[in-house]
Amino acid sequence: MPHTADRQSTQARQAEIIAAVLALSASQGPGTITTQGIASAIGLTHGALFKHFPTKAALWLAVIDWVDAQLMTRLHAAANDHDHPVAALRAVFMAHTDFVVAHPGVPRFIFNELQQPEDSPLKHRVSDMLVRYRQLLQARLQHAAALGALRPRLDLDAAATLFIGSLQGLVMQAMLRGDTADMHHAAEAVFAIYRSAILVELAS
Repeated sequence: MPHTADRQSTQARQAEIIAAVLALSASQGPGTITTQGIASAIGLTHGALFKHFPTKAALWLAVIDWVDAQLMTRLHAAANDHDHPVAALRAVFMAHTDFVVAHPGVPRFIFNELQQPEDSPLKHRVSDMLVRYRQLLQARLQHAAALGALRPRLDLDAAATLFIGSLQGLVMQAMLRGDTADMHHAAEAVFAIYRSAILVELAS
């Protein structure tokens, strides 16, 4: 059996490889990234890279698994920090924004893969992540509705779609600018509009 130190070394190297993929995705088209380029970026031989990931497809799935684990952990933590569901929704919105600012290669990597015409395990992983994301949002929206905080007859599924779509729009604009630095300020303004769209109108 491999020693604990060997396993830790392997995990550390795999994490380094995944980070390299995302770093390269931030600076070049993800579709142009090669395994040789990844290996060179972290000082590995091409053969050594494949000792950690037997195929490029396996590496790409590992990248998505990392994104899934990191993003969903942050979003749940952000939501659970607030008792009121509307405050939790804002925290999720900003946590997702901060994740993109910290890892600009993530949306480029995901969007590139989703544009591929063929079905793939990677697309299924992204779809599963999106389902769990919507469940997180809908739980908070349902809680807010039970408190009477939302507009009467508000379509909660559409509200979850608008939440995710608003974030995607912010990300796309940041990608077009080639800079995510201003996303946090823009996200605050966008969420304020989203909030006013879903909350019950107060009598003036």
